[in-house]
Amino acid sequence: MASRSEPKDGRGSAAGSIDAPPVDPPSTPDKLGVVQLAVGFCVALGAMLAFGLIAINITNQEAVALDTFANPFLHSIASPVIDGVMNAITSLGSGPFLGLMFVLVAGALLVRGHRAEALFLAVAIGGSVALNGTLKVVVERPRPVLPWAHVLPDYSFPSGHTMNSLVFYLAIAIIVWATYGRRLGAPAVVLALVIAVAIGFSRIYLGYHYLSDVLAGLAAGIAWLLVVALAFETIPRSWARRQRAKLPS
Repeated sequence: MASRSEPKDGRGSAAGSIDAPPVDPPSTPDKLGVVQLAVGFCVALGAMLAFGLIAINITNQEAVALDTFANPFLHSIASPVIDGVMNAITSLGSGPFLGLMFVLVAGALLVRGHRAEALFLAVAIGGSVALNGTLKVVVERPRPVLPWAHVLPDYSFPSGHTMNSLVFYLAIAIIVWATYGRRLGAPAVVLALVIAVAIGFSRIYLGYHYLSDVLAGLAAGIAWLLVVALAFETIPRSWARRQRAKLPS
């Protein structure tokens, strides 16, 4: 790199103040960044493997042992009060509610100048919806047929409410962590996971999904979100290397 010339007006002397040059984005992750990327990759790979095992088991046997137990067991504790609570919880993962929340959150991010975070959220939830719809068509698992539940017309595997809500709420938690640090980010992650698991539980209770549908939705959601998060971590570094390469030496 060519050395920077001294200012002609004398303000660049040792006694004077020198404006700090702009800080370039890191072209390579630091030691902590490497650990985070490695952990994220391993978790994503594990989630993909878990989803694959569930999908293979369903394809070969149609229903796993826990599926035949979970729905009747949860129905045995049903009551009008619990029905109301579960319907309220399941609405948190519905398409219209997530769509409204996305508009509000993405709009707030854009107003505050967080364009990259808004794009991250859009790619995460948009890709999740598309991926979930594709997986349903590929596997073609019918919905549970239960005397106490209304049978929905579309396919069951994996649970869309569970997968999409996990991706959406956990993506927001990741944004909170990246913006405000661990103090707020860690509780946000825990809350997002609790909401997603509760939504999945409600889907089994209401008879709309098997347990394996919900577990597969959680696994697929984690895998997809981590893939998007890793991509958004890598792209700025690649861009920084490209910009650095363009500078004259």
